[in-house]
Amino acid sequence: MVNIDEVTAGGDEPTWKERAVERSTRAAKLRAEQRVQRFLDAAQSVITGKGTTDFTVQEVVDVSGQSLRSFYQHFDGKHELLLALFEDALRRATIQIAAAADARPDPVDALRTAVQLLFELSRPDPDAHRALFTEFAPRLVLSHPAEVRRAHAPLLDLLTALTAGAAQAGRLRSGAEPRRVAALAMATVMFTAHANGAPDPGSPAAAHGNVRPVSADEIWDFVAHGIAG
Repeated sequence: MVNIDEVTAGGDEPTWKERAVERSTRAAKLRAEQRVQRFLDAAQSVITGKGTTDFTVQEVVDVSGQSLRSFYQHFDGKHELLLALFEDALRRATIQIAAAADARPDPVDALRTAVQLLFELSRPDPDAHRALFTEFAPRLVLSHPAEVRRAHAPLLDLLTALTAGAAQAGRLRSGAEPRRVAALAMATVMFTAHANGAPDPGSPAAAHGNVRPVSADEIWDFVAHGIAG
């Protein structure tokens, strides 16, 4: 007589059960991803409409058409929502920069294109609705440096690859390490872009209307003198 318990005790789960659980898990994951994306889209819509990251969670919930309970199932709060938006925006910016640089066969030209486009994407521009970069990012650098490093990792990897390409072509100054050079260039470009057009109101230059914003050409000229061979 066959003992069913002995047959099944050490065996795997039935195939049909594995398929059913996998299908259920996959469906639940898809629904969660869709809910998260609706919150992200709603938050982006609110930021674009207001031109600032100064909004409430309830505003995002209302625009998303979902519940406050659902929001807190996926996000700890507004900061985590903004961080998710910031990481996504950086990812898309990195893809855009990579595509522009890839169109330049000369390695230094590719790096120049990347640096200048990063500068343009990072600088304050009320018409471009880039509050995540111009408002949230500078605060995040001071309050959550580890999160900033993680968010910038894909961009740093791209700039490192482009800098390494210039080094392989013999166009980088002797002794320069591509990743350190890329990190310094990225920090310089983004900090300058964030501060660009926002002088100290009490400065003599501002008082006389003599403030001239830094251009993408100027920022590349500065970076290039620091890295070129």
